[in-house]
Amino acid sequence: MSTVLARRPGVAWCVMALGLVLVAFATRTVDHLAIDWQPSLAWHEPWRWWTNVFVHYSPPHFWGNVLATALVAAFGWAARMPLRATVAWVISWPLMHLALLTQPELRHYGGLSGLMHAGVAVATLHLVLAGPRRDRIIGGIVGVMLIVKVLTETPWRGAIQHTADWDIPVAPVAHAFGLIAGLVCCAGVQLWTRRRHIRSE
Repeated sequence: MSTVLARRPGVAWCVMALGLVLVAFATRTVDHLAIDWQPSLAWHEPWRWWTNVFVHYSPPHFWGNVLATALVAAFGWAARMPLRATVAWVISWPLMHLALLTQPELRHYGGLSGLMHAGVAVATLHLVLAGPRRDRIIGGIVGVMLIVKVLTETPWRGAIQHTADWDIPVAPVAHAFGLIAGLVCCAGVQLWTRRRHIRSE
């Protein structure tokens, strides 16, 4: 299985996205308080670093994130994301939540959106760093669009914000941290891969 994932670009990426959606479906009836992000419990109940992405506080929140995950999966498939890009995406998962510890007023958080921003950040930076000229241009354009999106959400105005577009409070700061975590993890994995390649020559 690992050989298939390594040799077929995009497969591991889509497997991860599909797994996220399936687990989100399976955990829809689980008590949110048992698995969502709570900074006061982050160190005592470490599973929350991963399980909070499966929490959705309303049907629109859930279906919006399912659609976003499908789009990120399609982007990764079309861009032929290699296994190392998926590894970077996985590493960004808990890392983005580490950053949420700087926002104690965000007492509860759940949803896939932050992790989806991390995934797009990983994919775009990978294209810019490792792709041919056309892919670098596409990666750059999508990357700029992602940054503009996060900035227009004004995450510096507060960890919790209310908008007319959603029936629940939103946490744009999680999108910003997802973006940053994705970029950092992708750059780190790329650097590690290059150093390993140089040592093997």
